[in-house]
Amino acid sequence: MVSTAEAADTTLRKVTIRLLPFLGLLYFVNYLDRVNIGFAGPSGMKTELGLTETAFGFASGIFFVGYLLLEVPSNLALHRFGARRWIARIMATWGLVATAMAFVPDATVLYLLRFLLGVVEAGFFPGILLYLTYWYPQAQRARIVALFMTAVPMSTALGATVSSLIIRYGDGVFGLSGWRFMFLVEGLPAVALAVATWFYLTDRPEQAGWLASAEREWLIRELAAEQATLRRAGHWTVRRALTHPRVLGLAFVYGGIVYGLYALGFFLPTIIDGFQQQYGTHYSVVQRGLINAVPYLVGAVVMVWWGRHGDRTGERARHVALPALLGGLAIPVALYLGDPFAAMIAVTVCAVGVLAALPTFWALPGTFLSGAAAAGGIALINSVGNVSGFVAPYVTGGLKDVTGSQRAGLWVVGLCMIAAAAGVMTLRRRTGDAAVDRNADL
Repeated sequence: MVSTAEAADTTLRKVTIRLLPFLGLLYFVNYLDRVNIGFAGPSGMKTELGLTETAFGFASGIFFVGYLLLEVPSNLALHRFGARRWIARIMATWGLVATAMAFVPDATVLYLLRFLLGVVEAGFFPGILLYLTYWYPQAQRARIVALFMTAVPMSTALGATVSSLIIRYGDGVFGLSGWRFMFLVEGLPAVALAVATWFYLTDRPEQAGWLASAEREWLIRELAAEQATLRRAGHWTVRRALTHPRVLGLAFVYGGIVYGLYALGFFLPTIIDGFQQQYGTHYSVVQRGLINAVPYLVGAVVMVWWGRHGDRTGERARHVALPALLGGLAIPVALYLGDPFAAMIAVTVCAVGVLAALPTFWALPGTFLSGAAAAGGIALINSVGNVSGFVAPYVTGGLKDVTGSQRAGLWVVGLCMIAAAAGVMTLRRRTGDAAVDRNADL
């Protein structure tokens, strides 16, 4: 007779091996196509298209306008039609738009394509988070989300080096500038993976022929019991999930964390390029890419460890607040230090704070939302929170144009992350009546 613990271990290991590497690959390509404009900017795009820092920030951030508008309906569509079909659709359309970025003739078309990229990609990330709730019980989700989200630092770390190499050695191929060739090469994999997604993903455990019948039945039974517990704790309709102060509060917290993520993602290559003037150093394109990778590689390791720690303790709110506070305090220090090595240590601490906060944060909505309410609530949190994805690069670029320095922009990053830390602890205190995890954190 196989024990419950053995059944859980065997089943979840099979699910993880089957799903996470593939989903991580999808997110790797997704995130790279979203932020590779950060590598293109200081590598000739701003000069060729005549972009100021403010215009570059606007082009980087307008992606999130379309993203915000369609995030909730896209996630509800995924819940209705299934992840396999909907994620494949998202990937095919985003791959085509990302590839078209190679041929932008001017700033206006750049703005249009970045907006369209947000429209067609809307629903991908919250859709994957929703999809994971179909396969993993609550107690494992912070660890699983952490493993999935390592695609963010890895796409930025490896993507920085790969993108830099493509820009350097692709200059002139097909008559394109290096940055244009990078968009072409990095957009096409999404189209190919859309086809793979259609045939590879399984929508629900009930359809998982790759699990033994006993494993499939255990997983279905475990998830059904968890959903029944959530329903007894209180019925959440889609409308309630889209208007409840707790969900809106989580959107505010997520916005503060994401502000730091995208300010770093879009402007770290530019900050590193600025070290050359500030500290009298010189870096090649490839060296800049390698330096850009360091904070994210360190962050990936800490992210997984911190997510495991959160699952082991069952505590959630402090596992979001502490790294957010650490990152918020570290980032303004970066450009006040006396040499590039010390500045990169501060930037790395900030990246660690941002990345460590994210997986445990995304374990929070599933502690009180399920079904269509989870689809709508997770999408709302992601879309409203990602307003920071528009604001962060635009404000950071605008402050650089006004002040001539990155310092003011990084002070704003720090304040937003500190506000996120304060916000999640405030939510924890005000929702003590809701037993949403083992310690009733939020």
